[in-house]
Amino acid sequence: MSSEHTEVQVRPGVEGDLEALTSLYNHYVRETPITFDTVAFTPEERRPWLLSHPEDGPHRLMVATEADSQGIQGTSQEILGYATSSAYRPKAAYSTSVEVTVYVAPHAGRRGVGTLLYEALFEALSGEDLHRAYAGIAQPNEASTRLHERFGFRHVGTYREVGRKFDRYWDVAWYEKELRPRKEP
Repeated sequence: MSSEHTEVQVRPGVEGDLEALTSLYNHYVRETPITFDTVAFTPEERRPWLLSHPEDGPHRLMVATEADSQGIQGTSQEILGYATSSAYRPKAAYSTSVEVTVYVAPHAGRRGVGTLLYEALFEALSGEDLHRAYAGIAQPNEASTRLHERFGFRHVGTYREVGRKFDRYWDVAWYEKELRPRKEP
């Protein structure tokens, strides 16, 4: 039995994560229909996205890291995934709605990383003036569907063949979750 112990920790994303987050996202850009981006990003091109998710407010970025507690040179961290809440639409009346998403590193799937990320994200959002969260899931994606349903999302509709990537059309199923806005005094 190995004495090495690894622990997954979730924290707000910071600028120092930009390169690793860009690399993780680019995997999904290049290899999957999970995102409808079709061209990989440089970290500089991705910087505005990162900066649009501060440590407070309704638009958050939570990062899961694996810290090796037996590290010789101190603690090393590897990013296992991230979750965000972003503006649902730019018009002011949509301000109490967010679109959420989660990306897990390919080698970190089936370890509960997505669950830990969403737990932290929804906890962070619990004090915000938010009413609904929405998630669009390119189909098929059973793992993402199960994750969202576990967090109380319900299917509200499917856009048929809404995106084209890898020379085929993909459906996107939309899910909705009620959020509890903060109580007014």
